[in-house]
Amino acid sequence: MELIRARIRDIPDFPKPGILFRDLTPLLADGEAFHLATEALAAQAGEFDLIAGIEARGFVFGAAVAHRTRRGLILIRKPGKLPAETIGFDYGLEYGRDRLELHRHDLPAGARVLLVDDVLATGGTAEAAIRLVTSAGAKVTRALFVVELADLGGASRLTVPHISLVRL
Repeated sequence: MELIRARIRDIPDFPKPGILFRDLTPLLADGEAFHLATEALAAQAGEFDLIAGIEARGFVFGAAVAHRTRRGLILIRKPGKLPAETIGFDYGLEYGRDRLELHRHDLPAGARVLLVDDVLATGGTAEAAIRLVTSAGAKVTRALFVVELADLGGASRLTVPHISLVRL
């Protein structure tokens, strides 16, 4: 995990003053580090039918794990990004409200879903994604993250087992 940790860049005051942004683009740009992260995530996947990747970097890691495990990928997106019929879930953020959506017909009832995202911070988005998948009649079996910002306490909001490759 040291190579993965070494490829996470800190960007102070982004997107606004006082925020320390954890940038994973150096990890993605390093083929070996990206491969190691993908393999490590896939090794922790457990039993599942489909992967749900959260917009936007969760798509990158989710697609890589889906490819590695030969499973399908559904996209959890911000409103207005999916062209077919959607279901959604509204949730609160520390600075307002947001919404996540998925295509209604992409997620079969009873499916076991592996949730994948890049960073677990406050947990609001991951919690909303879990509730969205559950409201669609599926079950999130586990959530996987490349990085967990432990001091923000997001893990306490999750109602499913979760694994983070790196805790900062």
